[in-house]
Amino acid sequence: MSTDDTTDESTATENAERESECGAADAEATAGTERTCGAGEARSASKASGEAASSASETTSDDSESKCGASAGSSSASTGSSSSTCGASTDETTDEKVGSTVEDFDADPGSLTAVGLGPGQPEGMTARAREALLDAEHVVGYTTYTELLPDEITAAADEVYDTPMCGEVSRTEEAIDRALAGNDVAIIGSGDPNVYALAGLALEIAESKGATASMLDFDVVPGVPAAQSCAARIGAPLVNDTVSISLSDHLTDMPTIESRLHAAAKEGFTIAVYNPWSRKRRDNYEKCCEILLEHRAPDTPVGVVRGAGREDERVEIVELRELPELGETDLVDMTTTLLVGNEDTYVWDERMVTPRGYESKYDY
Repeated sequence: MSTDDTTDESTATENAERESECGAADAEATAGTERTCGAGEARSASKASGEAASSASETTSDDSESKCGASAGSSSASTGSSSSTCGASTDETTDEKVGSTVEDFDADPGSLTAVGLGPGQPEGMTARAREALLDAEHVVGYTTYTELLPDEITAAADEVYDTPMCGEVSRTEEAIDRALAGNDVAIIGSGDPNVYALAGLALEIAESKGATASMLDFDVVPGVPAAQSCAARIGAPLVNDTVSISLSDHLTDMPTIESRLHAAAKEGFTIAVYNPWSRKRRDNYEKCCEILLEHRAPDTPVGVVRGAGREDERVEIVELRELPELGETDLVDMTTTLLVGNEDTYVWDERMVTPRGYESKYDY
């Protein structure tokens, strides 16, 4: 099935639940960016005055507080320094280190909520997610995701703080530091916070700082994951047992990914493949296709959904044998999700259908 259907949302999500490709050729270098409490830029959305928040590069005295409220001992005031005023590392590399600890903050902690935006369109956000964001004083996220926020949410926030790609650790620490300083903070991502996203990282960093989830009143607001958003575009491909596997080897080594692909493919799961392709790792996609063809029939249906919810969304259903040749096309990239059928999946009326098993128990 092919469709040129688009939405009216030109800002729909670019990478639903995508792991950062920090080594990718198209990742923008952001090292050296001035920071307020961590990495990246702060955008003020003050309810009252709309005045921009002070930059971390402003000179501070020894007894002044950082932007986050951490003690001055964790601040770095030099304009030539890229160190965070909250102690968060500012290196936009995989060498990011957590800096400040819970002892650096004098205020009573606020709250930290990980919020999933869903597929990206405002109407795709859950009512609970919208409510949580409207209640947040500070909203922290990847720039692409903060640009998805409805105006009513950015207007309601005291501050919206965003960073470019590859700042996961410093961005998450930024959110935690702001919460430890007494603010009610939401850290956002597309899709769901528990699908290749930052809910787990937030808990890990909070623990490393000597904080607790209870101290931060930590909560997770789920969103619609990319696999489900994409499945909805092509019928009913995932109504039986399903496995999600990311081809990004930035955080998981390729031998482990290959092992998981073999296990899932030979057991007959339908498979949602995230992060299928980037210029830095063509081999991962090729290996994935090889493994799938080793265990699945060449005519197995595969749904290919690129840029779900964006103006340039593309949706096709192909056979598994066609998948290798799609790697060098513009249909498969980091915004694409592959939905691989199992031995029972078939195509009917330009939709993928994976039977749940009703036909074996009922007459219809």
